[in-house]
Amino acid sequence: MILREYFERARGVGVLATTDASGQVNQALYAQPYFLDKDDDGTCSFIMANRLSHDNVGHNPSAAYLFIEEGEGYVGKRLSLTVIEEETDPEKIKAIRRLNAPPISEEESKYLVYFHIEGVRPLIGNE
Repeated sequence: MILREYFERARGVGVLATTDASGQVNQALYAQPYFLDKDDDGTCSFIMANRLSHDNVGHNPSAAYLFIEEGEGYVGKRLSLTVIEEETDPEKIKAIRRLNAPPISEEESKYLVYFHIEGVRPLIGNE
């Protein structure tokens, strides 16, 4: 299954893990990633506020995203990510923001951060 299609259909909870320059880990709840180019399944993006997660990826571009699907059992995806680009255009961010995004205000939604997807694994085990 194409990753973009998976995230369009799946419902659940996501956690983005980042680290600062000294290796201190932070985890934060994040909405499902955006796949803005329908032909590029290797790049995703997140809207980020001016908070610790965004600060961390400015110092260390590596991150991990864990997604747990709603329902019974342990089903989901783990993504290994690397920052490749960032935009700050408020109109673009507003245009792509989902209605069911986690509760941060439009004023806090300051960064559209693009990640290269280095690897994808199931929630449990290796494939």
